[in-house]
Amino acid sequence: MKQDPRFRATTHESTLLSQDLEALVEKMGPRKNKDLLLQLLNAAVNFADAEIDRLDLKIASSALAELHGAFATFHPYRSIKKLTVFGSARTPADHPDYQVTVKLARAMAQQGWMIITGAGPGIMAAGIEGAGRENSFGVNIKLPFEQTANLFIQQDPKLVEMKYFFTRKLIFTKESDGFLILPGGFGTMDEAFELLTLMQTGKAEPAPVVFFHSEGSQYWHDWEAYIKERLFEGGYVSPEDESLYLITSDIDRAITEFCGFYRNYHSMRWVGNLLILRMRVAPTSEELAKINARYFDICQSGTIEAIPITGAEKGERDGLDLCRLALRFDHLSHGRLRQLINELNTLSSVGEIQPI
Repeated sequence: MKQDPRFRATTHESTLLSQDLEALVEKMGPRKNKDLLLQLLNAAVNFADAEIDRLDLKIASSALAELHGAFATFHPYRSIKKLTVFGSARTPADHPDYQVTVKLARAMAQQGWMIITGAGPGIMAAGIEGAGRENSFGVNIKLPFEQTANLFIQQDPKLVEMKYFFTRKLIFTKESDGFLILPGGFGTMDEAFELLTLMQTGKAEPAPVVFFHSEGSQYWHDWEAYIKERLFEGGYVSPEDESLYLITSDIDRAITEFCGFYRNYHSMRWVGNLLILRMRVAPTSEELAKINARYFDICQSGTIEAIPITGAEKGERDGLDLCRLALRFDHLSHGRLRQLINELNTLSSVGEIQPI
């Protein structure tokens, strides 16, 4: 069967274009991740081959530009832990929730953390006021009726302006090591439920999530009553997913939740079909046996094992000084995985090491 000449021409042109893109990447000079840069350029070129509306191209172009700007802003601070604060833009400065947010953000800054907020008024302003301008980022959303960045972060180089909610929420999730959620409206609920969804499905890495309200408030307890009655008891959410968050009005308890999460646990990554949990101190053989007895259910096969650094991590110089556990995770039990991380942080062998 003869090949359609139009197909041959298209294939030939595509090959030439790919060669041009490869030459362009090489011309950019020595740099890391040339393979990913080439993928990015190819993805952009693909827009020219498809029947795509101008509006679609505007969305893609604006979103990419926003992400680039945000990545560049956060990059110099990647080694510093960051806490994202969600909550109502309408909370006045004399409200107990505002005042306790100032105190908690100040306490976390004293622990060496930086604060990320949406840069608007209310709880967002409280977070930056407490941490101080030098310890804060603002990721502001451009809206026709609200909101300009609050005075605590205006004109700061760590202020990012974004047009789209989806790019903004991506940055909140990607750049944060913990999440503090104060009472709020639809926007706060949207952020809270999306965050829990990402963690429940493994689309976001495990991180401490604290739902916080001022002393005497029932805001999050009322929310949890609905969650338990309608979602947990209804079978829509697994009971162990309750481990993904904490509700409290105690500042010290919240600080312990954030800092204690990194007392021993450091990070995780996938290498092939193995989930690698990295930590500062490895469990003893006796502790590892107990861990396997308790968490065998989250393994697709095999057991949880202590392993040396993998070749992929060594090649990328990723966590060279860390200990490792590996398992063939079932990709489902993220609440149970969080419970395992909690246990790694409270091992007797960890001793009195300080959180990082």
